[in-house]
Amino acid sequence: MTKTLLTRLAFIVAALLPWSAHAWWNNDWTQRSRITLDTTAAGTNTSVALTAVPLAVRLHGGNFDFIAAREDGGDLRVVAADDKTPLPFHVERFDPVNELGVIWVLVPSVVPGSAANVIHVYSGNANAVAEAKPGAGLDPSMRAAFHFGNADGSDATGALKAAAPLTLVNDGLLGGALRLAGTAAAWPAAPALSVAAGGALSVSLWIKADAPAAGAAAAGTLWQQGPASLALQGGKLVARVGAVTVTGGEPKAAAWTHVALTLGDGKATLYVDGVQAAQGDVATPAIDGETRVGEGFAGTVDELQIAASVRPAAWLALAAATQGIGAKGLQGVMETAGSEAGAGGGSHFGILIDNLTIDAWVVIVILIVMFFIAAWVMVVKSVFVSRADKDNQSFLERFRAATGDLLLLDKGADHPHSPLFRLYQAGQRELLKRRIGETGVAPLSGASLNAVKAAVDADLVRESHQLNSGMVLLTIAISGGPFLGLLGTVVGVMITFAAIAAAGDVNVNAIAPGIAAALLATVAGLAVAIPALFGYNYLAARIKNVSADMQIFVDEFITRVAEEYGA
Repeated sequence: MTKTLLTRLAFIVAALLPWSAHAWWNNDWTQRSRITLDTTAAGTNTSVALTAVPLAVRLHGGNFDFIAAREDGGDLRVVAADDKTPLPFHVERFDPVNELGVIWVLVPSVVPGSAANVIHVYSGNANAVAEAKPGAGLDPSMRAAFHFGNADGSDATGALKAAAPLTLVNDGLLGGALRLAGTAAAWPAAPALSVAAGGALSVSLWIKADAPAAGAAAAGTLWQQGPASLALQGGKLVARVGAVTVTGGEPKAAAWTHVALTLGDGKATLYVDGVQAAQGDVATPAIDGETRVGEGFAGTVDELQIAASVRPAAWLALAAATQGIGAKGLQGVMETAGSEAGAGGGSHFGILIDNLTIDAWVVIVILIVMFFIAAWVMVVKSVFVSRADKDNQSFLERFRAATGDLLLLDKGADHPHSPLFRLYQAGQRELLKRRIGETGVAPLSGASLNAVKAAVDADLVRESHQLNSGMVLLTIAISGGPFLGLLGTVVGVMITFAAIAAAGDVNVNAIAPGIAAALLATVAGLAVAIPALFGYNYLAARIKNVSADMQIFVDEFITRVAEEYGA
């Protein structure tokens, strides 16, 4: 327990130090999200320095204030760690209603083995002119990056479009995704996608193959242009370059997997989730003509990137880690302009206490009670949220790894503090009411599936209420503490001056002790409000993260139910 608390304290201190070290980039922006890329072994485990890296940054309610930002995201700005250098970026997705967003930022350099690769995402300026540009945030060697957010199949620059409208879904890895059912999506030949003989090429994409039938394996061509292709055959990754075939690596079935092919320097190399899976000797032929994706493949594809260079293994590993589920190594903290605060103490407290009036004592006693209530709430809620987050992660690993009957995850389960587990149990109860899983019972209809989701959503609301219970006491301490302190100070000053007027003795020695003692009430009010403010912001951010996890889990659970038990 002590080690965990020390780790959290170290992280908070590390997060606050750069904030104090650099001035706010521009005071017209009121909000800032500090995004840290951890390349140590505990993060992405990057051991090679990288330059000009397009980084996908997910924005959500836990690391970004969507309420302060403009609805269209036009006030977004991205600044380097020095809080001076603007970085190029473009927006793939910005959904303030659901508090979800994805932006692509061109990070100048990534320091290996460091927990302090930092960028800042600014927002909160209603008068700002939109600055994000299509394709900004991609490195110079990137020839196309397809986010699959538009049915026309346009890439991030908008210059390349599919030959026919695409079938897209909203539940992609990062945002939208391409849905394939055996028929390829095609893009006409374009000079940007042509590769001269002996040149370099890197193709990477995320795939999620549909669960194959019993005894079958995923198959289909993932990418093809001219004599080069990347395919699945018998569940294995296969690259064909002219007459040469390179085989290796097995993408996961029914789960997002990052696959890549690099050509150049006389080698063809295959990667699965950023790890080299196979390599063969081959000279890069001239590659031109139509680009086709998904011929004979059933599943979903997201984030297809084509580059005119040989992506290093470290580059692909970083992409797989940061773009994947959970965005490994990326952490965000919300900050507000002008939110830093401090209080100073003084000596001669004995004199101040001796000169406190009865009304000031009443105010200070009330503030002491408020302080202990706020401290109790912060400790209890911190323990509560920590236990919930820990049990959530434990249950989520079981849920995502489950391949059998979805209704049996509660067997031998030990997740007493997990809101996700309770949401799962709520859904399980609804399914058991409908005798789902029993022999001869008809699959769930659309109406039944909606009813199950409504029941789980109702429990989600109740869980959200429980997560936020007691937080109002912190807001009372934050807003009421300074006012109570000010009241004590004003009354104390009034009594001091009244006493001086009655005595007829006007001198500094008569005035100073009483006024100084009266100001002690204001200090007490601030001493209550400041810790409560920090505790509230910390807890609110963690609660938002847990709430976001619950919302995402409900969608995942209903999707799994629809897949396993739906009509």
